[in-house]
Amino acid sequence: MTVLHGADFFPSGRASVAIEPRLPQGEFPEHHHDFHEIIIVEHGTGTHIFNGQPYTLSGGSVCFVRDHDRHLFEHTENLCLTNVLYRAPDAFSFLSSLDRLLPQEHNGHYPSHWRVGAGTLQQVRQLIEKFEETVDADDAHVVAGREILFMQLLVLLRQGSLAQNRDDGDVRLSHLLNWLEDHFAEEICWETLSATFSLSLRTLHRQLKQQTGLTPQRYLNRLRLMRARHLLRHSEESVTDIAFRCGFGDSNHFSTLFKREFNWSPREVRQGRDTLLQ
Repeated sequence: MTVLHGADFFPSGRASVAIEPRLPQGEFPEHHHDFHEIIIVEHGTGTHIFNGQPYTLSGGSVCFVRDHDRHLFEHTENLCLTNVLYRAPDAFSFLSSLDRLLPQEHNGHYPSHWRVGAGTLQQVRQLIEKFEETVDADDAHVVAGREILFMQLLVLLRQGSLAQNRDDGDVRLSHLLNWLEDHFAEEICWETLSATFSLSLRTLHRQLKQQTGLTPQRYLNRLRLMRARHLLRHSEESVTDIAFRCGFGDSNHFSTLFKREFNWSPREVRQGRDTLLQ
């Protein structure tokens, strides 16, 4: 497994934060690093395999990766993101207790993936621009300034995540996307779903396309096919059972869509041929 080292990303010895934009982020094999990072997705889609579990990324996704987590990106499509790297929560020169603003593991569950709305994402972009305008140097005032920006970023992301309790169109779409992550295998009627989340069908199509670059049905198919591929690689269930479990009523139709999406048939993925030739 690839290991990324902080020495390659933090140009100065005292720097505790570094910015690494990926515009776009292509597929990247499984890796871990000796630093922590926050992944902030601006737009596009992709799959983030985090400690062996698949998560669908789209605009507004925020992922917190610790130094011992392993992860990879695959099946990316115009996925544009910014990586905010930091050495460790307790490695800052002027800040303390940062872990109180970061996700905390409870009973073996680590809430690594958050979602923020378009308004928060715009504010995040402005903070990132301020980061990029600063000179990376060992001077105390420079280090302190960058650490203050990092604190502001954490507060903004936390507030943006909590603001998902508000009632507006942007937040309702985030709730819908989160709902699809858990209910993708169910029979979906977009008219009913748009009414459930108080969005017009036209607004649902427009906003989802803006955030993901995909139409609602293609986004749903992507969710289903990603989970199916994960099961093909990590379970002993039959192709037919996986197709039905992931929301496809016809295994032949599932196989057709699967090969169109990944250029490999379900049976070839089950045999590991797609990974052998990568």
